[in-house]
Amino acid sequence: MTTTTRTAAATPSRAGTAHAAGRPFGMARHSLALAGRSLIKTIRTPEQLLDVTLQPIVFVLIFVYLLGGAVAGSQHEYLQFLLPAIMVQTVLFASIATGVSLNTDVEKGVFDRFRSLPIARSVPLVGSVVGDLVRFVVSIVVLLGFGYALGFRIGTDPLSALAACLLTIAFAFAVSWIGVLLGVLMRSPGAVQGTAFLLLFPLTFGTNMMVPTDTLPGWLQWWVGVNPVADVMEAARGLMVGGPVAGPVTRSLLWTVAIIAVFAPLAVRAYRRRA
Repeated sequence: MTTTTRTAAATPSRAGTAHAAGRPFGMARHSLALAGRSLIKTIRTPEQLLDVTLQPIVFVLIFVYLLGGAVAGSQHEYLQFLLPAIMVQTVLFASIATGVSLNTDVEKGVFDRFRSLPIARSVPLVGSVVGDLVRFVVSIVVLLGFGYALGFRIGTDPLSALAACLLTIAFAFAVSWIGVLLGVLMRSPGAVQGTAFLLLFPLTFGTNMMVPTDTLPGWLQWWVGVNPVADVMEAARGLMVGGPVAGPVTRSLLWTVAIIAVFAPLAVRAYRRRA
């Protein structure tokens, strides 16, 4: 009789806690807590940062010193043209880790433990995405530092360059929700990574990242014109070294909002269905 009374008394308290967790403030607090968990995982396994530190350096060295003389006639001029686009590509590739990490947690049963906690069901997803923002910042800092050592210089002003970095991070944040959706739907981390790369390669390399648009075949020029990644790269170039800004930035922001509006609800719905 005593046990029944205690259980009944505890039930409303737990329900009240869960209700409080569903409020915006509670969701934000819990999401930041799980984002901190993601950050701790990265600190304890720093090799996870190799793809956002070593990979962009390799890309810059290969493209600048193999293609710079042929495309721009000068490695320095080509570095100015290439580096803002490489920044966008690097951060987008870094967003793949969000879906891979999420899939690993789901397969290992970590999210089953989260489900038993008095938190909103979407909090683990939001926390995972927010936690990976650190990877985006690290990749940009490393790339810009290495580019500066090679001779890259900002041709506009520091605020414009910062705006380019923030725009790139915002777009990668949006794309990471696609990775979250893949992480929930796929059966293994390897499948998530393979599928994500299959989607990102035509989006990142099918741009004017390495050569001007007018040098491409007609059908590829059309693809560049409708490719959202090309808009972000063009916006980053304009903000960092000079060129068109208003149009590319506006289109990039619209793409960012549209991708979040479509894929964030789909990811949450798929997670609730699986978890």
